[in-house]
Amino acid sequence: MRVLITGVGDAFTSRHFGSSALIDAPQGYVLIDCPDLVHRAVREAGDAAGWNVDASRIHDIILTHIHGDHCNGLESFGFLRRVMRIKNPRANLPIPRLHTTKPVADRLWDRLAPAMDGPFDGRPASSLDDYYDLRLVTPGRHATVAGLTIDCRFTHHPVPTIGLMISNGAATLGWSGDTPYEPEHIDWLSPADVIVHECNVGPTHTPIDRLNALPDDLRTKMRLIHLTDDFDPSTTDIPPLHERQVIKLT
Repeated sequence: MRVLITGVGDAFTSRHFGSSALIDAPQGYVLIDCPDLVHRAVREAGDAAGWNVDASRIHDIILTHIHGDHCNGLESFGFLRRVMRIKNPRANLPIPRLHTTKPVADRLWDRLAPAMDGPFDGRPASSLDDYYDLRLVTPGRHATVAGLTIDCRFTHHPVPTIGLMISNGAATLGWSGDTPYEPEHIDWLSPADVIVHECNVGPTHTPIDRLNALPDDLRTKMRLIHLTDDFDPSTTDIPPLHERQVIKLT
């Protein structure tokens, strides 16, 4: 399993793309979250890593929550894929599958509709189903996405948010999602081979000093994401992730 980091920034970044990643899965590419400028983020990371990938080749998106720095790109991604299907019906591009929890799904169209529910291709109105094939994931139940096994857990973020455990059967990626420091969440992520954990300021995020206090065996397989622009890597021995970086799990 290869994981291409497409963004490492937080909601206020002026230097990076929003925290996100692209997984080269057994049955296609899987995008974790869909921030602003998603097409540019994927292209720049893909070009640097030698991955020939764009919106036409990404059929699965896992959405952790609906804060804008994680979901704003759904508008442009959904519009582009719909236009691609109209312009080239012979390509048989599927409607992209969007995997998220019920609390997020229940509010998602309200979030997107003001920009996406108008007339399109001669039709008087649109719905979420015109852009995305919604698939629910539920804590405590395995889901399958592009040949990967996905488990999720709710965090204590202000809006419903999940962390992820993603496995191809040989290796497992842990993805904290946006979360305050929570020992139970760390314990849930701890079996993963690599743990991508957020690191940010404020009561709804995880400060670096809490991660620095973790045991050595956890810190050595942890990587940092959702970083402020002024994050100082000298404050920790946990490596921060970089855009265009590839994580290989075996």
